[in-house]
Amino acid sequence: MNDQLIIFDTTLRDGEQSPGASMTREEKLRIARQLERMKVNVIEAGFAAASNGDFEAVKAVAEAIKDSTVCSLARANENDIRRAGEAIRPARSGRIHTFIATSPIHMEKKLRMSPDEVVAQAVKAIGWAREYTDDIEFSAEDAGRSELDFLCRIFEAVIRAGATTINVPDTVGYNVPEQFAATIRSLIERVPGSDKVVWSVHCHNDLGLAVANSLAAVRAGARQVECTVNGLGERAGNASLEEVVMAVRTRKDIFLCDSRIDTTQIVPASKLVSGITGFPVQPNKAIVGANAFAHESGIHQDGVLKHRETYEIMRAEDVGWTANKLVLGKHSGRNAFRSRLQELGIVIGSEEQLNHAFARFKELADKKHEIYDEDLQALLSDESYEPKEHFRLVSSSFHSETGETPCAKLTLSVGGKEANSESCGSGPVDAAFKAIEVIADSGTQLLLYSVNAITTGTDAQGEVTVRLSKDGKIVNGQGADTDIIVASAKAYLNALNKLHAKLERLNPQV
Repeated sequence: MNDQLIIFDTTLRDGEQSPGASMTREEKLRIARQLERMKVNVIEAGFAAASNGDFEAVKAVAEAIKDSTVCSLARANENDIRRAGEAIRPARSGRIHTFIATSPIHMEKKLRMSPDEVVAQAVKAIGWAREYTDDIEFSAEDAGRSELDFLCRIFEAVIRAGATTINVPDTVGYNVPEQFAATIRSLIERVPGSDKVVWSVHCHNDLGLAVANSLAAVRAGARQVECTVNGLGERAGNASLEEVVMAVRTRKDIFLCDSRIDTTQIVPASKLVSGITGFPVQPNKAIVGANAFAHESGIHQDGVLKHRETYEIMRAEDVGWTANKLVLGKHSGRNAFRSRLQELGIVIGSEEQLNHAFARFKELADKKHEIYDEDLQALLSDESYEPKEHFRLVSSSFHSETGETPCAKLTLSVGGKEANSESCGSGPVDAAFKAIEVIADSGTQLLLYSVNAITTGTDAQGEVTVRLSKDGKIVNGQGADTDIIVASAKAYLNALNKLHAKLERLNPQV
């Protein structure tokens, strides 16, 4: 039995389908580079045929990534597959992932195709994909509710046509571990040519069983797991990469395989994805939650102090947690700053961006005596170090007093020109947002406002996430500052900048 477990990350494709998790091309590139550092085998960069933006994002990832296979999803039709093929053409190693629904309800109600027509279309899709690459993955959408005999039939056909990876998705999270494992085992036993392909699973978390189903499938012989950082994904999400990887690594005696993942990059990847999408990680989340390696019970603390393994089955350092703090201050130089960013896996694209990031670091060093790695992650996660911003906070003044209505006075730079505004609200944050809108007049709807403390202590930076909606477009904005009101204003402006960038792409005159 092959002892290599292939990790197929779909954070950039399926993860982005979470409402509000839309990413820019630059954000996708940052995540893709982190996934490459983590040694993910396959990065599903997007759905190239979905839009010109998706096509360009997949192509950009294909151009940038050298050590991971870059994949594009495509429906089993010629146009989708050709768009995917063109998008992955620059990749050193490229894959086309094509799919068609196979459950009775999907074939009848969605595709309006007979089983014979579905098999024929799947075979055609493999043929089109072979014009671009020999690395072809085929997925039977809603396999979890498909008839086993029909799955055997269509998988045999696509293997003969040239598919090299066969994916069995539990698209709606309907399966349970014992049942799903039996399905995988039966398919491997019954499908002719099953030994010539890699068997894969893609599990959704609607019943909270995505990781359990994925691991059951691995024990049954699957050797690729499709997953996302932090379990991100539409509806209840996908199988969590960090949980799958660490379960297999920790219990190699049970799973009889291991991945090539550099697990020390897991926490940095989690923080990056959380910062870009604005989806905070719950404190009790396995592996990457803030409390994952915390002990409060006196019995547990006593045991860990005497011997760590009494209550810890993994080392925090092995997944990227660190107690190291940045021993730099306002007198530190750019080289030391750059070196620490490199150690944290943070890539700055140009000298101009480095200079801007360093200036922001100096500003923070004037406010805080101790700067932690988490502070740096937050400093560079909201994209505000990028020099081109349509909206930028120049200065701010807030007044809040018991019995008085809170008010905010702001100076913003809008397209390079300064504008002043003031407004009052139910609280200082509300006043700040209203003052911004006096100038921006964006017509957006505020869907989410959340605050997280990045580190401990009263001088900790506050990290704010704001989700705005306009005309069906949803964006997340992030901002960090030791002043929570300023962080809130930055987050709101960050979201407005993302909306403005989208409108500029649609209408260059905006």
